[in-house]
Amino acid sequence: MNKVAVVVGGGQTLGEFLSKGLGNAKYDVAVLDLNGENAANVAKEIETEFGVKAIGYKVDATNEVEVINTFNNIKNDFGKIDLMIYSAGVAKSKKITEFELKDFEITMAVNTTGYFLCSRETAKVMVDTQTPGSIIQINSKSGKVGSKHNSAYSASKFAGVGLTQSLALDLAEHNIRVNSLMLGNLLKSPMFQSLIPQYAKKLGIPVEEVEQLYIDKVPLKRGCDYSDVLNSILFYGSENAAYMTGQSINITGGQVMF
Repeated sequence: MNKVAVVVGGGQTLGEFLSKGLGNAKYDVAVLDLNGENAANVAKEIETEFGVKAIGYKVDATNEVEVINTFNNIKNDFGKIDLMIYSAGVAKSKKITEFELKDFEITMAVNTTGYFLCSRETAKVMVDTQTPGSIIQINSKSGKVGSKHNSAYSASKFAGVGLTQSLALDLAEHNIRVNSLMLGNLLKSPMFQSLIPQYAKKLGIPVEEVEQLYIDKVPLKRGCDYSDVLNSILFYGSENAAYMTGQSINITGGQVMF
């Protein structure tokens, strides 16, 4: 019987890459996304290409009722959950004097509240089915060091670390492990690319120089790739990482080392 992976935010960008990578690793995959059509399309591609079971679900990760119903459906459709990846996220970049409350609230809701709700419902399924499992949050180096003009994003990611550690303590008795992956800059991701004009403004440099400036900050001299994230998930979601829980794991090319 295949293991079952749930990818929240799995219908696009990094989440889509992770969903397909897990399918390639012979996980059955539940693809969750705010865009239900995207989720369904990714699931269909996984089934066709990798020959595993995959189902797409439309869900707003910040809506408690939708999350509860979706995870009940996943339990009925797949029978268990072995791995949950929380990859949903948003970022807004503005100086604090210009930052609007609505942008702060939506960032906290998606990045932190959604992680809480999906982890809680995953834990219920894992405990009920007595499945030793793994919960992994896609976090950021901004969850370890503050980030200029990114107050809401950084606050939400710091909160994620505390939540991860607390969940790890809550769930250890059930042999459920919880870890956060602290990513460096995904320079080619749509999220980072969308922020480049704002970063250029805050740094006082031309738009075309932004990526190189961020590369120069990294000892290994490149950005974080989607494959770096997938490789880490395949390890931390497996029995090879059975003694690792409550950790905030840097994937930053040496930019952050604690």
